Amino acid sequence: MKLLFAASECAPFFKTGGLGDVMGSLPKELAKEGNDVRVVLPYFVQKLSEETIEELEDVCSFTVKVGWRNQHCGIKQLVRDKVTYYFIDNLFYFDRENLYDYGDDSERFAFFQQAAIEMLEQIGFIPDILHVNDWQTAMMPVLLKDKYSWINSLRDIKTVLTIHNILFQGVYDQYVLSDHFDIGYAAFHERGLKYGDNVCWLKGGIYYADLVTTVSPTYANEIQTPEFGYGLDGDLRNIQHKLVGIVNGIDYDTYNPQTDSVIPATFSKDDLSGKVKSKLALQKRVGLPEDDEVALVGIVTRLDEQKGVELIVDAMEELMKHRHMQMVLIGTGKPYFEDAFRYYTETYPDKFSAIIDFDSELAQWIYAGSDLFLMPSLFEPCGLSQLNSLRYGTLPIVHETGGLVDTIQPHNEWTDEGTGFSFHDFDVLTMLSTIDRALTVYYDRPDSFNTLQIRAMETDNSWKQSAQKYLDQYRYLVY
Repeated sequence: MKLLFAASECAPFFKTGGLGDVMGSLPKELAKEGNDVRVVLPYFVQKLSEETIEELEDVCSFTVKVGWRNQHCGIKQLVRDKVTYYFIDNLFYFDRENLYDYGDDSERFAFFQQAAIEMLEQIGFIPDILHVNDWQTAMMPVLLKDKYSWINSLRDIKTVLTIHNILFQGVYDQYVLSDHFDIGYAAFHERGLKYGDNVCWLKGGIYYADLVTTVSPTYANEIQTPEFGYGLDGDLRNIQHKLVGIVNGIDYDTYNPQTDSVIPATFSKDDLSGKVKSKLALQKRVGLPEDDEVALVGIVTRLDEQKGVELIVDAMEELMKHRHMQMVLIGTGKPYFEDAFRYYTETYPDKFSAIIDFDSELAQWIYAGSDLFLMPSLFEPCGLSQLNSLRYGTLPIVHETGGLVDTIQPHNEWTDEGTGFSFHDFDVLTMLSTIDRALTVYYDRPDSFNTLQIRAMETDNSWKQSAQKYLDQYRYLVY
C-alpha cells in the first residue's frame, strides 16, 4: 500500500510534542510491513542538524499559488529506515527560529498544504492513503475534494485525519479562503469549514476526511462531549460513524532499558540492579541526596494547566513537609509555574529539584531512575510519558482521563493486579491520597512493588499493534 503522511513536525528532525513522536515512529513501523511509506514536512532549516541537511537531495522545484501570490517551492528528500521524507522548501515561510506561533501561520500552512498536494504529480507518487495530522494539515482533505477535484490522478486518494489534540483547531477569518487558497465558498457551510463567521480548518477536515482518528479510544469518546470537545463535540457526534480511537505507541528501539546508551546503567525485568544505579546517578545529577531507599518521584511535563501542574503546585507543601520522598521535575512552560517550582527547589533542596529546561537526555534519566512517575493531566489525548515510564519499570500515578485510562491498569491492593496508580476526581486531596497509596506499596510491600514494576515492563506499548490497527483501517478505505 502507498501511504503519505503530512505533518508539521517529525522526530528526529524537529518536534514540539507528541505529534512529532508519532510521526517519527508510526511511518517506520508501517514501512517494516512492506508498505511504501512517505512523509512530507516543512523545511524548517534552522531545526535540522548539519548531518541531515547534508543528506538531503534536491528533487524538483515549482511555483505554488497562495491566493494572489506566486511562491517558490523546492522539494528535498532523504530516505531513512525504509521511509522517504520530503521537505517542502520555502525560506520565506520556514526559515524561522520556531515552528509555530507567528502572525502568518495561516498563510505558511496554507502554502505547505497546497505544495504537498501539488508535489504529488511532480514526484510521480500518488498515494492510496493521505494521512494528515492536526489543524496544520487538516485542510488537505477539503482541498482534494474542492480545489483539486478536477485532477484525475488525485480523485481516488482516500484521506485520514488524526486529531492529536483538539485544543488546537486553526480558526481564521473567512478571507483566507480566497486570500490563501484561491477558493470560493463551496466548503463554507455547517458540515464543512463554517465556524460562526470564521473558518475552522480542523472542522473542515473532520467532515471532508474519509476517516477521522484520534490517539486513544477514551479520548475519542471524550471529545464528543462539551467538556472536552472545545466547540467541535457536536460535529464529532455527527461523524462518529467514521471516528476511531487508536492508542499511540512508543519507539521500542529508542526506549529500551536493556540497550539505552543514554541512561547511566542498563537493566532488564530480570535484573533491576541497573535501575538502582540509574536512580543514584539521577539523584547526584540533579543535586538530591543519593539514597537508593527513598521513593523518588519523577515528572517530565509541559508546565501548563492541561498537564495538571496546578495540582502538583498546590500539593507541594504537604508533600515536602509530611512525606518521606524525593521529587525531580523537568519541563518548561508558563512563568508562574516555573517560578513556583524554582521556589520549592530553593526551599526544599534535599527533597525537590526542578530543572526548568528541555533536555531529552535528562528526561530519559528520569524515566529510568525514578520509582514513580506523576502525570495528573486534566485531559490527555494519549500521552507518551506514561508509556516511557512503564517501559523502564517506573510506575505511573495518573489522572483517569483520555489515553491514561487506556494504558494504565490501576493497582488492586487485594490481588496486586495493575501497572500503576490512578485517581478519578481531579483535585489535590484525591491526588495526594493516590500518591500515599503508591508510597505505602513502595515502603511496606516491596515485593508487590517489584511485581508491579516487572508487569509494567512486560506491557507491550510498541507501535506494532497500533500500526496494525491503522493498516486495518486503511485497507477498509481502499479495498
